[in-house]
Amino acid sequence: PGHGEGHNTGIPLSITAALALKKIMEREKIPGTIKVWPGIAEELLGGKAQFVKAGVFKDVDICLFAHVSSGFGVGWGAGSGTGAVSVEYTFSGRSAHAGGAPWQGTSALDAVELMDVGWNFRREHLRLSQRSHNVITDGGGQPNVVPPTATVWYYFREIDYPHIKDMWNIGNTMAEAAAMMTATKVTSRLLGSAWPQHMNKVVAEAVHANIQKVGMPAWSDADDAFARLVQRNMKVREQGLSKEVGKLGEPVKPEDNRGGGSDDIGDVSWVVPTVTLRYPANIPGLPGHHWASAIAEATPIAHKGVTAAAKVEAMTAIDLLLKPELVQQAWTYFKDVQGKEATYQPFPGPNDGPAVGLNAKLMQQLRPEMKKVYYDPAKYKTYLEQLGIPYPPPEVK
Repeated sequence: PGHGEGHNTGIPLSITAALALKKIMEREKIPGTIKVWPGIAEELLGGKAQFVKAGVFKDVDICLFAHVSSGFGVGWGAGSGTGAVSVEYTFSGRSAHAGGAPWQGTSALDAVELMDVGWNFRREHLRLSQRSHNVITDGGGQPNVVPPTATVWYYFREIDYPHIKDMWNIGNTMAEAAAMMTATKVTSRLLGSAWPQHMNKVVAEAVHANIQKVGMPAWSDADDAFARLVQRNMKVREQGLSKEVGKLGEPVKPEDNRGGGSDDIGDVSWVVPTVTLRYPANIPGLPGHHWASAIAEATPIAHKGVTAAAKVEAMTAIDLLLKPELVQQAWTYFKDVQGKEATYQPFPGPNDGPAVGLNAKLMQQLRPEMKKVYYDPAKYKTYLEQLGIPYPPPEVK
């Protein structure tokens, strides 16, 4: 919840590509195996490292991944984002009457606040490429009760494994120090993780060639006008929708990487040749993780972008099936070029399982409201029609 971006388009894209590919393979008697896997819990960094740990990609030759964007492109090598660990620290103290006898208690919330203060001071002395942020998910129940438990949830991000590991270790030390200062105890739990990404050059070139063949979706005047309306309301540049495919992206040098977001496809990219196809199912210029970035996903903008990207995925898969030399070249790059850059060491340990219940309580509250607006394709041609929303809106006609 709260991660408005367009994630609901990714799985339909992969399923569409897989169904089209399956039909062609059966018709043309092309041997091979298609494996469709769900990119779950991306924003929590909670799925893909666990898939790697479970051996999901053990016998996979190539991984074609896709992520929503406003442009249409692909790149290779190290990207501009970060890797990360998502860590939860829970402090345990002793309850007491906050007004009557606070000396009888030990405040877990005090420990959380001291850890946060310590980290904020330490941040000055970390590299420019780091990102670190947190939320207090449990700060106690009532001001008049010394909080016996408190929990803080941190993201530690950097551009390579050693620096991510260092930040994590510093965080652990600060948590222990905060517990010592407040006479409380602390435990920690790894909720998710992501290695920095490295995309395969050979596969990226094949994908880019197919992007050029498919081209940008044929946006209607209504699509472009709708995008401009959203941009105007969000007070960003009114540029409309992207009109040209992107150039083949090249590696970002470590000294030029100033950090950014994380995606746990990074873990997959270090065990099998992988690429991320960025596809145009959203409106340019909008803030990420914002409701505005979810608007286009119910419109023809997303439908057209997903269809174009599914074509590219299916075409690339056919190239790989019919040209085994491409697969061999991809693995040569993976071993001889990427393999010299780093050695994959998973962040999750043997006892670090997926945080399956992380949003359970919140989703229990939201699910009844969500069900009220589930799409009913038997009654309505489009989801917008079901909601009673004309497309395009009258103000852009």
